[in-house]
Amino acid sequence: MLDHYQIQLTRMLESEQYGEAKNLLRFLLQCRGEDERHYEEWGSLLNWLEMAFPNSEETGGITSGQAEEAEDNEESFREQLLNPPEQDEAYIKQVLYIMEHHPMIDQQILALERAAYIQSPEVDQVMLDWLSSGQPIHPVVQFKALQCLRKREISGQLLLDRMGEKVELDIEATPLALDDFPQPVIRILERVETVTEADDPTLPHFARELWKESLQFLYGTSAYQWMQREDDETVDSYAAALHLTLLLTVYGSANDDDIREAYGITEPLRFRYEQACRTLRQVAAMQQSTEDDHQP
Repeated sequence: MLDHYQIQLTRMLESEQYGEAKNLLRFLLQCRGEDERHYEEWGSLLNWLEMAFPNSEETGGITSGQAEEAEDNEESFREQLLNPPEQDEAYIKQVLYIMEHHPMIDQQILALERAAYIQSPEVDQVMLDWLSSGQPIHPVVQFKALQCLRKREISGQLLLDRMGEKVELDIEATPLALDDFPQPVIRILERVETVTEADDPTLPHFARELWKESLQFLYGTSAYQWMQREDDETVDSYAAALHLTLLLTVYGSANDDDIREAYGITEPLRFRYEQACRTLRQVAAMQQSTEDDHQP
């Protein structure tokens, strides 16, 4: 998982998310078992960031008004990059070609973000045909494409192959943010955040990121439908599975008995819990495989 966090750190620095980069570095410095040179590099980088960007923390001496203004400026700048004033036919064809054929998932997702702003009706039909073609498309790319279509105010249903299942999805129901997901799905995350915060204040942040990534894979599948049940037993089973996956991802080990005790996973709930664990392990394996494929 070291490579995973190094990639995250690089992305944060490239996008000037210095506050988040500092939080990640502090977390990495708490982890044990890595080569000593890694700790020296992380410590040096953290010291430099704290000197160069002392006010980049979420609560680091800036007012809420300043934070909102910075966020608005960042969003405006991002929109300018994604929505250039000149959108000729060559630009549109390039964006759509990258969306459909680029071997790097990050580039496909960036193309989809650009496609959301293209003022051309042909984009809608190209995307619908591409998603319905039956060709293999990474589940996260599928999800981002559904979000793009919703932003373009396209409605209707699509039949997709997701995680080995045939699922029919309403485009206009696609969540655009974590808060748009059904309440039971949010409750699973909130349960984990509450339990993990007492042990390690950095874990809720990583739980949220892990859950967001997992939902992009699972959206629309039978597992996703199952986790929407309102009963506490289902929430507890998935929360415990998420907690286990989180600890395995962050620390490389976890005590299954302690986790089941923390979430009240009694013997009658053992089967539900193990099903949830298998689902999240499948997602983690696909995520790791994707990252390994794109290592230089």
